[in-house]
Amino acid sequence: MSAASFPKIELHVHLEGTVGATTLLEMAKRNAVRLPFDTATEMQALYDFRDFRDFVRVWILTTNVMRRAGDFTQVVEEYAARVASFGAVYIEACFSPVERVMRGLSWEEVFEGYCDGVAAASERYGIVVRLTPEAYRGVDPQLVGEMVRYAGRYRDRGVVGVGLGGDERACPAARYAAAFAAARELGLGVVPHAGEFPRFPDGSSGADSLRETLVALQPVRVRHGIAAADDPALLDLMRDRGIVLDVCPTSNLRTRAIASLAEHPLPKLLRAGIPCTVGTDDPAIFDTDLAREYELAVTLGADPRGLYEAGVRGALCDDGLKSRLLAIGESTPWPSHPSEPT
Repeated sequence: MSAASFPKIELHVHLEGTVGATTLLEMAKRNAVRLPFDTATEMQALYDFRDFRDFVRVWILTTNVMRRAGDFTQVVEEYAARVASFGAVYIEACFSPVERVMRGLSWEEVFEGYCDGVAAASERYGIVVRLTPEAYRGVDPQLVGEMVRYAGRYRDRGVVGVGLGGDERACPAARYAAAFAAARELGLGVVPHAGEFPRFPDGSSGADSLRETLVALQPVRVRHGIAAADDPALLDLMRDRGIVLDVCPTSNLRTRAIASLAEHPLPKLLRAGIPCTVGTDDPAIFDTDLAREYELAVTLGADPRGLYEAGVRGALCDDGLKSRLLAIGESTPWPSHPSEPT
């Protein structure tokens, strides 16, 4: 049974990082944005980044071409079409409104554009997309508070949570505790990035960063979280809270969070009883797709049905939609897991 033939849920993908070279060049042209390359081939060379900081530099450079609501709608539609072909039935995607607002767009323009894309994805491709806008560590907490307020206004158009991304070393998550407490009061899920690196290049512990984020923001799910694998107390804490992790194997390799896929912590997390989903993170930048990430996860010992069920468990959608997703899983003839008799 091929990876494309069973249903999938993806809870960790940055919409800006899904945009391929051709679309980026088209957007740059229509928005009169100058890029340091003129062809898709030249742009691919840009993606040969050295580490996480270099990745962030490339991400900022390329995503800056998105300047209008129609751009954001197009991004959602194009990704929905792509993942539908891999069997995706539900996507929970990040987007980064703070950067766009800081460059002169209005909050309404950004949110309207992405939410229009959610409606188009459902109408044209039959795929459910929900949104989790996120801010980056180091930005003014007041801007994060504004993002949360707008996220609350768009709950009826597909916004289900808010997140925090960027370099974990930039500042403690506690700096944004008030904004994310307000998000919980609005009925939004809190889904930060944390524990992306087991150990940072400066020698500091990713587990310490993850623990601080868990305490400060009280998340329902964590994006990455692989730093917990070698910390029994942290694993216990996450199990007690029922926290789901969104794991992205290729991303971890490309950002140098891990040295090789053979060293990936996913098997340890699964053995510890931590529910894990699998995502692409920034598929255009990392040269991957959802089917490939599922295949990698299976080679690391994950069970496709287990990944799907963790996705349902971690999804921030309403109970009615969760029931429909569960029904899809229950009616699927899943491939046998290697540990199961055939």
